[in-house]
Amino acid sequence: MEWFTAPEYWLARQVLQRGTAAIYLIAFIVAARQFRALLGERGLLPIPQFLAHSSFRHAPSMFHLHYSDRFFSAVCWTGAILSAALVAGAGDRVPLWASLLVWLLVWAMYLSIVNVGQAWYSFGWESLLLEAGILAALLGNDDTATPVLVLWLARWLVFRVEFGAGLIKMRGDRCWRDLTCLYYHHETQPMPGPLSWFFHHLPKPLHRIEVAGNHFAQLIVPFALFAPQPAASVAGAVVVVTQLWLVASGNFAWLNWVTIVLAFSAIADSAAAAVIPLPPAPAYGAPPLWFVVVVVAGTAAIVVLSYWPVRNLLSARQRMNASFNRYHLVNTYGAFGAISRHRDEVVLEGTDDDELSEHTVWREYEFRGKPGDTGHRPPQLAPYHLRLDWMMWFAALSPSYAQPWLRTLLTRLLENDQATLRLLRHNPFPDTPPRYVRARLYRYQFSSWSELRREHLWWKRTLLGEYTPPVRLRGSRDGSARA
Repeated sequence: MEWFTAPEYWLARQVLQRGTAAIYLIAFIVAARQFRALLGERGLLPIPQFLAHSSFRHAPSMFHLHYSDRFFSAVCWTGAILSAALVAGAGDRVPLWASLLVWLLVWAMYLSIVNVGQAWYSFGWESLLLEAGILAALLGNDDTATPVLVLWLARWLVFRVEFGAGLIKMRGDRCWRDLTCLYYHHETQPMPGPLSWFFHHLPKPLHRIEVAGNHFAQLIVPFALFAPQPAASVAGAVVVVTQLWLVASGNFAWLNWVTIVLAFSAIADSAAAAVIPLPPAPAYGAPPLWFVVVVVAGTAAIVVLSYWPVRNLLSARQRMNASFNRYHLVNTYGAFGAISRHRDEVVLEGTDDDELSEHTVWREYEFRGKPGDTGHRPPQLAPYHLRLDWMMWFAALSPSYAQPWLRTLLTRLLENDQATLRLLRHNPFPDTPPRYVRARLYRYQFSSWSELRREHLWWKRTLLGEYTPPVRLRGSRDGSARA
């Protein structure tokens, strides 16, 4: 079946499968380490409460069958172990049918987490990972050459990621059209990285070149992914390079890394061999009929489901990062249609004073990723994802984002809840919990060159006002405590 296979894309399959498995591994570890505070039985948005008001049809998840924190943890670590095995190449050491089943199991476990994850799992890269996971399953293993249909589907996914992001920018904020958005974006993005300060201080003409290059990479290059070789390989390489630029300039969890992995679907072995030495591809057998049927059926389903994202791309009211089905298959992507001109941050503080006065000393909680201490350099986190830190950025944009969970977060701080405190970088009350906590809103700006050199400050900030007034624990009728 020469029409079905593309033996000249051995490297593409290896990168797609092992890269996707590596990101699954990180995603499962993130879930295992953070879920108790965010989603557990005493979490900020408890899964049991969510399940009580949703159905399997509304949110397909194995946790409808049973939920406990211990079971959720077991699912996370099982997914991590299977993902690690796939990274190590286990999928090529088992029969083709077994490889397919393992990939589908990993996908189903992560889908189960995403569909009960509520606000903490509302990011576009969750859908992107799930969609990439299905394509990785359909790529097969060393028993047969890479299915050419799946390579086209992977390129179609890259196209939607890039072109969707480009369109939403051109339709959105005027600064994308006048090439000035990067005057602000490196400073105001959700999670700056260690190089973001330096990117922000580039000369403004370079910022304009950055934006123009972004438009070229997102609005022109994606069409070349479907061109004959070597044009497709060049387009794939451009996507890889521009995504690495985004990796260097900020922290966007695994969004950029999944896109890089998928871009290899356009890079032929002959093009890659001109840059790096490649081992010989294995001797492939003919694909079994059942596998051909599965791939063709999967391709047909994706073609049908593509109607909704295509309609969205053509719409003047384009949605960003939207799923059109509960299985997160064939989604639409794109972000930052609007760019914030200012960076505001919610800062949490506590005191152990029994009575509040003008002399009360407040001490700040420090988060692992989001700006707080003005002398703390922004860390490199991606592809790791700090979910609470990201939602705190949204909370600063509008209190409506924090309304479902902020009050509970303050309660957990008043209790010195260990699961919650493990999400933070510094707890100013390690021995006894605070008597009061509050939230204040600050405006943050990157420091100047002189302030960084002389005072070692990465940020400077100005108090805007109160975000949440001081609260303390009070007893409830059931004997528990709450703010």
